[in-house]
Amino acid sequence: MGIGGVESVEVPKNRFSCRKESHLHTYMINDLINQMVEAGVHLGHQTRKWHPSMKKYLLKDKAGIHIVNLEETEKCLDKACSFLADLARRNKKILFVGCKRQAQEAVREAAEATGQYYVNHRWLGGMLTNMSTIRKSIERLSYLEGIEKTPEFKSMSKKELAALDRERQKLERNLQGIRNMGGAPDAMVAIGADHEDIAIREAHRLNIPVCVLVDTNADPKDIDFPIPGNDDAVRSIRLILDCIVKAINEGKGAAANA
Repeated sequence: MGIGGVESVEVPKNRFSCRKESHLHTYMINDLINQMVEAGVHLGHQTRKWHPSMKKYLLKDKAGIHIVNLEETEKCLDKACSFLADLARRNKKILFVGCKRQAQEAVREAAEATGQYYVNHRWLGGMLTNMSTIRKSIERLSYLEGIEKTPEFKSMSKKELAALDRERQKLERNLQGIRNMGGAPDAMVAIGADHEDIAIREAHRLNIPVCVLVDTNADPKDIDFPIPGNDDAVRSIRLILDCIVKAINEGKGAAANA
């Protein structure tokens, strides 16, 4: 048996889709919660590491580990999905952020699956609040990518070219996911409130709403759409992002059919 008497089941291939217009039927909620149990979304941190502001999202503690109330997670996730689907209907920009190792690949895939933007290697200070500097770095990246076509290329030494290639790779890792964003996003989706605190603070300074997967050791207080759950397990991260991806794509589909 899983949390709250929910029986663990194999995760189905066609996962639940959050939608603004969906008033969830009981079997849909149970199906999603089953998937969350299977993915370990309910598994928090050790009780001694908890943040008191997460209390309302917790079910109990077991063997020194806080257990997240997945009914609360489902409610919060549906609110976030509703908000993001509405943005997608209006062709707004959404930035996915997840630089911890467990989130990097899933964040990139989520952004690419929705035609949105991402930062998954390192958040550079000022990525939102000092975008003029970031634009210069993007211009530098474009220059380095086309350096073979420049007049000075033939006169460069192997050492100089190797240094420039290392610079290009570094800029590409940091900026590839936002190079075509063309300005601040309309919302941010982040994995880990504590790990992505600088990105979240920058979003707040610009009044950009944030949807964040928040573990039991983090403070959800100033997050617009907190989603309580395990932000360390790859399967947990992927399940939450899969739901968000489907909501965004449904929003885009609704806009296309309008």
